[in-house]
Amino acid sequence: MNQRIEIIGAPSTFGQKKLGVNLGPDAIRYAGLLSRLKKMGLDVIDKGNIEVPTLDVEKFNSDQEGLRNYDEIVTVSENLSKATSEIVEKGNFPLTLGGDHSIAVGSISGISQHYENLGVIWYDAHGDLNVPEESPSGNVHGMPLRILAGDGPDELVNINDFTPKVKPENIVLIGMRDLDEGERKYIKDKNIKTFTMADIDRFGIQEVIERSLEYLKSRNIDGLHFSLDVDALDPAETPGTGTRVMGGLSYRESHFALELLNESKLVTSMDIVEVNPLIDNSNHTAEQAVALLGTFFGETLL
Repeated sequence: MNQRIEIIGAPSTFGQKKLGVNLGPDAIRYAGLLSRLKKMGLDVIDKGNIEVPTLDVEKFNSDQEGLRNYDEIVTVSENLSKATSEIVEKGNFPLTLGGDHSIAVGSISGISQHYENLGVIWYDAHGDLNVPEESPSGNVHGMPLRILAGDGPDELVNINDFTPKVKPENIVLIGMRDLDEGERKYIKDKNIKTFTMADIDRFGIQEVIERSLEYLKSRNIDGLHFSLDVDALDPAETPGTGTRVMGGLSYRESHFALELLNESKLVTSMDIVEVNPLIDNSNHTAEQAVALLGTFFGETLL
């Protein structure tokens, strides 16, 4: 990679109900991200964390009607959108460290305004395609991709005064194994390219990644954002995450997937989200995240 990589942290826990995911960016840093990338000879700078609202633990733990922590999520999304947009404007590669997956509303909103036809690979156990009226929980981390596709609360849908940030036909879902009824209907209605765990078992991760990239190239994308939720991996591999679903991708499969994405030279921005050190085992999940990022940016054994 010839671009400078700019790391930006989004320490937000507002999109879900478990404290600790706001510590994810610093847990990943503590696991040695910066030194690992620099050791590879990459040009990398850590821009620190965006400003996020103060966490009111009493409010956070309370029963909230409607969308949980909505005002805070709007603020986080606007701040992160500005930060990622500035990175792209400089011609650099934005690497966003979450935080829960609601932070993708901000990161992709900032990035997508610099592309005419952005593609997105969503590597996750979940579709994150809910809308408020169908959400079982009111947790916005289950809604970011639908918001980015143009459906949802106005303040989030219309960040930077345009929508959608990504067209449904430019989305590929990989690793799906937990979808709500409304999400399944939306995927079918919009014909979103989707690879479930059954597809990965059937075809293998190499074919899934190759099919995904060929599909997106056929859509004439001019940029590709890769959003990696660590819960895409089986919880035996990444225990430090808040919405665990058994039967996920293996650590080795994920390394190979990221090797293939690196070799494609198509990915122009990335998020890694949902690392929660408070429910982890000795920062194991953050260490796995750093190893995966090393692979994504071109680290090899020989």
